[in-house]
Amino acid sequence: MRALNRLSAWCALAGTALALFIGAVTTWSVIGRALFRSPVQGDVEMVQMGIALSLSLCLPWCQVRGGNILVDFFTQKASQQTVSRLDAAGNLLLAAMYAVMSWRSSAGAVDAYASFESTMILGLPMWCAYVCLAPGLALAACVSLSQAWLLAGGSSMADLQSESA
Repeated sequence: MRALNRLSAWCALAGTALALFIGAVTTWSVIGRALFRSPVQGDVEMVQMGIALSLSLCLPWCQVRGGNILVDFFTQKASQQTVSRLDAAGNLLLAAMYAVMSWRSSAGAVDAYASFESTMILGLPMWCAYVCLAPGLALAACVSLSQAWLLAGGSSMADLQSESA
């Protein structure tokens, strides 16, 4: 689990750096448009692709830290064992969702590559955007699956979060 935590942290740092870069490009484009009537060409395409990649890289860390929204209204009076089992089931569902999203992103990349799909302004190949999403989503699936295993074994989400700190 520690290797997954470390890899997730590095992915989150890369995703954060990319988001900051995209923010700088957007700022530069707005300034260029306002002052010089010369925005960054294809800025919207870069923002769309960059933020999608950034989010997929940050998802594993969000999963490691238990950053997903939980509604614990119905489990407030449940035993720790019941809560852990429900959390394990939820993590299994999340792992399945992340795995399907990674698979479909990869399949979308293959289709976009075969059809030579590209962005309108910059002409960037769309398959690159799709294929870049898959690793972050796959890592999030692995983290969720690992957490489900540990939760099913009796750990609590608080235990898992303290390990990642």
